[in-house]
Amino acid sequence: MLHARIVEVVEALRPDRLADQVDRLAHHALQGELWEKALAYYRQAGDKAMARSAFREAVACFEQALTALRHLPEQRHMQEQAIDLRDDLSHPLQALGEFGRRLAYLREAERLAEALGDQRRLGQICTDMAHALWTMGDYDNALTCNQRALTLATAIGDAVQQGRVNGHLGTIYFSLGDYRRAIDVFRQAIPSYEGESRHERFRGMMISSARDRLWLLQCCAEVGAFAEGIAYGEEAARIAETAGHLTSAVMTQDRLGLIAFRQGDLQHAIFVLEHALTQCRAADIPLYLCGIMANLGLAYAWSGRIPEALHLLDQVVVHEETGNGGSSMMNRVGEVYLLAGRLTDALQLAERALVLSRDRKERGNQAWALRLLGGIALHSNSPAVAQAETHYRYALALAEELGMRPLQAHCHAGLGTLYTRAGRWVQARTELSVAIELYRAMEMTFWLQQTEATLAQVDTKDHRHA
Repeated sequence: MLHARIVEVVEALRPDRLADQVDRLAHHALQGELWEKALAYYRQAGDKAMARSAFREAVACFEQALTALRHLPEQRHMQEQAIDLRDDLSHPLQALGEFGRRLAYLREAERLAEALGDQRRLGQICTDMAHALWTMGDYDNALTCNQRALTLATAIGDAVQQGRVNGHLGTIYFSLGDYRRAIDVFRQAIPSYEGESRHERFRGMMISSARDRLWLLQCCAEVGAFAEGIAYGEEAARIAETAGHLTSAVMTQDRLGLIAFRQGDLQHAIFVLEHALTQCRAADIPLYLCGIMANLGLAYAWSGRIPEALHLLDQVVVHEETGNGGSSMMNRVGEVYLLAGRLTDALQLAERALVLSRDRKERGNQAWALRLLGGIALHSNSPAVAQAETHYRYALALAEELGMRPLQAHCHAGLGTLYTRAGRWVQARTELSVAIELYRAMEMTFWLQQTEATLAQVDTKDHRHA
């Protein structure tokens, strides 16, 4: 058989040349019905594709490996590979945004692992299922799955697996707005990856030690611990660079751009996010694309580059079925529309974000949505003072409860601006002064300067009316 002969010839080559021929070997093994070789080569090819962030190619390779596996006898080591392959497939499907297919493969893997009584593999599958459910906004079931994964990892004494479980638990807490608990579990997870594990993906789409540091950065951005968050981001950048891993590098740039924007360093945020967007498009990572565009659009809009912001944001598709992107994405896009004067579009997104975040108990996103609604009411043609005040007060109460200091500052600044427009000078001065104190403490210089300018106007107008 010609295909079998090609496999024999190429296998006789030196190892370095063999590595370059894996894709060809896999194809010829499949055509020649050499099922065991086809399985091995397509898994190798899929792993290679994942390492270089070629996710569509990885899906194709792993699916071909599954095809080959179906022709092999159901011995235990083949059943183990059947579990691993479905788990392997789940990660590039996540990167491509195919969440339903991802969860279906993981449920198949779960059933196989339970039937086999393989506790280690079952723990890994439960960990990835928890992440898949979180991605789809099903936080209650994600927490249940995560607890099962932690129990299994603890029972077998796998410290690295416990770190992965804590990392996924942190993202659930983050989405629920429980930033303090999220910070705690991320800090527990990070030491699990020291030594050889520091640059490992564990077959996932991200280097785990970098991923957890970047989510910790995002927690820090929400609570105003900017210096600490940037330090975590820079660590993640070094990890991604040392490993030469593109997906980790793109996510790092996005998160560093986000925290720069949140602190008010707009030019640096734009520089980093533009680079992230270029790399994300070139690498074809749909999962990150809309989030990067939303962050960059916000930075453009606040810099006064409204046409560029709208050009980006009109390409963003907001998916309500994705927990991590849904209400958060709506808030970011809605804020750009508010700054651009598209109040109807902004209001539609803000109201959707508020409903979705309440339904899913995403308290942090709920607070941001309320702040956005306050801004929309403030900037309408006939400012609805009572409505804006109510929204800002509710947002502020949530922000204080959750420790969201930057949002607290923004709410006080919004109230100060509202009272200024209403001619309520004493209240305006009080709110603006609190905002200034918070901005100064967190070194949020862009927002600080804006608020100081508003306070100066209040002092001038109040003096005239005295």
